[in-house]
Amino acid sequence: MTVTELTLPPMQPAQPLYRMLADHYLGAIRSGVLMPGERMPSVRTLMRTHGVSLSTALQVCRHLEAEGWLEARERSGYFVRQPRRALLAPVKEPEVATPDPAAYVGVHARVSAIVARGQQANARVDLSGASGAPALYPSAALNRITTQVLRRHPFLLTQAVTPNGHPELQIAVARRALDMGMQIAPDEVVVTHGCIEAVNLALRAVAQPGDTVAVESPTYYGLLQVLESLGMRAVEIPTSPRTGMSLEALEMAVQAYDNIRAVVVVPNLQNPLGSIMPDAAKRRMAAFCEQHNIALIEDDTYSPLADSNTPLKALKAWDRTGNVIYCASLSKTVAPGLRLGWMTAGRWQERVQMLKFAQSRPNDSLLQVVAGRFVASGAYDRHIRTLRQTLREQRERMAESIAECFPAGTRLSVPSGGLAMWVELPTNVSSVALFDAALKHSIRIAPGTMFSNLNRFDHFFRICFGLEPSANLEAALATLGELTRQLTEA
Repeated sequence: MTVTELTLPPMQPAQPLYRMLADHYLGAIRSGVLMPGERMPSVRTLMRTHGVSLSTALQVCRHLEAEGWLEARERSGYFVRQPRRALLAPVKEPEVATPDPAAYVGVHARVSAIVARGQQANARVDLSGASGAPALYPSAALNRITTQVLRRHPFLLTQAVTPNGHPELQIAVARRALDMGMQIAPDEVVVTHGCIEAVNLALRAVAQPGDTVAVESPTYYGLLQVLESLGMRAVEIPTSPRTGMSLEALEMAVQAYDNIRAVVVVPNLQNPLGSIMPDAAKRRMAAFCEQHNIALIEDDTYSPLADSNTPLKALKAWDRTGNVIYCASLSKTVAPGLRLGWMTAGRWQERVQMLKFAQSRPNDSLLQVVAGRFVASGAYDRHIRTLRQTLREQRERMAESIAECFPAGTRLSVPSGGLAMWVELPTNVSSVALFDAALKHSIRIAPGTMFSNLNRFDHFFRICFGLEPSANLEAALATLGELTRQLTEA
């Protein structure tokens, strides 16, 4: 069977035909059906095989060329090329050993200092976050729904809010949860101010000051700040850039420390690594924590942004006793400005509801209704498909730029979705030094020291590919590469 005889996926009306065909051939390249150096089917062949115009066939080839997958050879056509990013070694796998002794986190001052320096610099290109550009989100649809809601419910802003969450949003997210293998009743959904409040509530529900919590290493610095504010100890579990938290290391930690009360894990598109835990490992982790009576807190902020058209399974899909507290957010997928998250707390449900009421009271009704109607509609599915496709293209382009601009010794594991990549610098380069040097050029990154309480990740940094492509962005990546080269020679 030739590549042109492969069955095309069902057409998605929101996607241009040339993009559908480009994805078709990109899949053939990634799977090895079309190998580097081989000729791409000619423009005439594309026209005849797929019944498309000359313009569409040319768009297919030019799009793949712009993304770095094809190269045009004069009078010969288009040929598959080896992407530059494939020449970079992946980020090293962690060593699996008994984790370092649990300690009070003590990360807040360091993180605050880095954040403050970044804000004072007023960066022209900010690559330090983990959100998409505003234009990537469905502002027009959300504005239209907001207007409709206020017109039909003029007293919504002056009415008392419902406890735990508005039914429209609770129903919408409970239905979406079915796709990830979870069966949740709408009244089991607690709406929160983003996922970070959900994780905060979960920790307060299951642990006390002085208790130990197992976290990924590296992990999102916001989690470390929450643990510090709660007076809890953290034990960092080595985490693979491919498969997530090491279950072997977690088992050793549980044997070494007798007061681990909870495990906080991001099994799908972990922040900052971008790893995805295999389903077998999710099942094993759920069973292990249940067996040892350790609360398992799942942060599932990024999974809708995975490249796969099949939804990733939540770890909670393997929860049989209510031992998994599931936390999620709409901030990365629907709109950062909504600041809406949600959770379902299993056997701690009543305690979480009480803590939510005591800590911040219910979220406002308007944004919940707007988000609920959007999430329940087909517009949400179309938006997610478009967002995933755009982010994938931006990720591939940024990975190519890093491979082209950064010096030898740089490593990169390109995730299968999400919003950010974890870059390993040459071992003699400090990411804090790169952070400071970049600020002088109005560029902001997130140095690796923010993502751990241990001194393991100073030569790593996280970089966001959610920004729209531009000449400024390309220039910033080139500058970062040159600054890294200079630091290697210092």
